[in-house]
Amino acid sequence: MSHDDHGHHHGHVHHDHAHHDHHGHGHGHHGHGHSHAPADFGRAFAIGAGLNIAFVVVEATAGLMTHSLALVADAGHNLSDVLGLLMAWGAAAMARQLPTARRSYGLRKGTILASLANAGLLLVAVGAIVWEALRRFGSPEPLSPGPVMVVAVIGVIINTATALMFMRGHNDLNVRGAFLHMAADAAVSLGVVFAAAIIWFVPAWTWIDPAVSLVIAAVIIAGTWGLLRDSLDMALDAAPRGVDPDAVRAWLNARPGVTEVHDLHIWAMSTTETALTAHLTRPDNADADDFLHDTAEGLAERFRIGHPTLQIESGASGHACHLAPADVV
Repeated sequence: MSHDDHGHHHGHVHHDHAHHDHHGHGHGHHGHGHSHAPADFGRAFAIGAGLNIAFVVVEATAGLMTHSLALVADAGHNLSDVLGLLMAWGAAAMARQLPTARRSYGLRKGTILASLANAGLLLVAVGAIVWEALRRFGSPEPLSPGPVMVVAVIGVIINTATALMFMRGHNDLNVRGAFLHMAADAAVSLGVVFAAAIIWFVPAWTWIDPAVSLVIAAVIIAGTWGLLRDSLDMALDAAPRGVDPDAVRAWLNARPGVTEVHDLHIWAMSTTETALTAHLTRPDNADADDFLHDTAEGLAERFRIGHPTLQIESGASGHACHLAPADVV
């Protein structure tokens, strides 16, 4: 996509969410990160992916040379994370694609699918670590702790630096995925350092290595579970975790002139944008435009819902809306 295209689209997003961004200070960095995340993270993704691909090659080679299965496993884990990083990068680009007639949301939902795949990939990486650790309890192998420590320390430095680059965009699920990947990698490499240090002093304790791997696997599962749950919820069009549907319904119900709210749906358009549709019964709708404008503004400020679509019904005809019953989707 050309720079101009992106600039145009970016301006459009900012305009749509002008109020949302303006009042974003009340929500910490979330309001700010919303508009700028995809633009700023291009460089972080490029540096992160480049550094990590290079390190995977170095670490795998070192692992084979030192007969350290821990390093080879760590390299494999790092590689799965680079793939996750590339996936998240692709998702940021997807979120910027302009809508077409058929894909009226652009490819925004792709960010949620990427986030889901990312969580799945992390769990697969954890499975590989656990499998390897259990195998090594049965057949411990001697390794050269010195070189293993040096390479693992480099891993800690690279992964920590990459994780810090992603810290700022913690509100976007994909950036959070990339951050979790890198933080998990730093933890894994640190575990390898400690395991090698213990084996250095007590060579007989080869079981330390797989034991540390299992602890790290548990830490990664704990971090990934939330990511998996949130992205699965979003993929199923559940209301995002930061939005209370009951509070939104109560607020809409309390709007001036509104006698009833039905067919209320709140869902995630992408990992950062929330949409809403609702039918409002409003017998006297003389100030329709002002009402819609103020309601949309309130939804953006109060609930960070930037894409509301509201259908107003007078209720006068005697025909009940067929979507009014609570059990009708």
